[in-house]
Amino acid sequence: MNQKDFSRKNSLLKEIDFYLVTDSALSKKGILSDVREAVDSGCRIVQYREKNKSTKAMVEEASEIKRICSGRAIFLVNDRIDVALAVDADGVHIGQDDMPLEIARRLLGRDKIIGLSTHGREEAIMAEKTGADYVGLGPIFDTATKKDAGDGIGPLKIREVKAAIKLPVVAIGGINKENCESVIKNGADSLVAISAVVCSDDVKRETKYFIDIIRKNKTQS
Repeated sequence: MNQKDFSRKNSLLKEIDFYLVTDSALSKKGILSDVREAVDSGCRIVQYREKNKSTKAMVEEASEIKRICSGRAIFLVNDRIDVALAVDADGVHIGQDDMPLEIARRLLGRDKIIGLSTHGREEAIMAEKTGADYVGLGPIFDTATKKDAGDGIGPLKIREVKAAIKLPVVAIGGINKENCESVIKNGADSLVAISAVVCSDDVKRETKYFIDIIRKNKTQS
């Protein structure tokens, strides 16, 4: 990736604040409703994460999410590069045990966004070296949303990672209304709060709450 491509995507990603990750098992109104309400409230990045549906069903659902996000939010697909390619998503988010980032980049091309899950400084540095556009860092706090997430690493780890890389950092794992300010104050560019939003009766209201908190704390920092 040349410096121009990196700078454009890095700038785009640093403008985001609340990052929606879908969860069909937790959603009260269905993920399409969640995405629509979140984007309507100002959410500028959406990750479609689905583990239990057929590829055909995922492609159909991803196509509709892309339509909702079009022109308003970055649309990423979790893990499934085939689904991302099928619907021409803006990119993917992959984990440490998924397809190697270098191969994902070759398949998707340099214009697509690729995020990589990391758990600390060393993985974040490697993510930057191998061409990630941003890193997901976590779990910041203990979480029940992802059973294999491990113990929370604490918000101070965000500072450590931010000091080591230039990429945007998206904090994830156990984040809620009570602890979200500590995440932003320690340097996260964006955050994910799955349960706090999709388990709510009003996804639009809850998304707006997090957006306002993030922007207020970024302004003060």
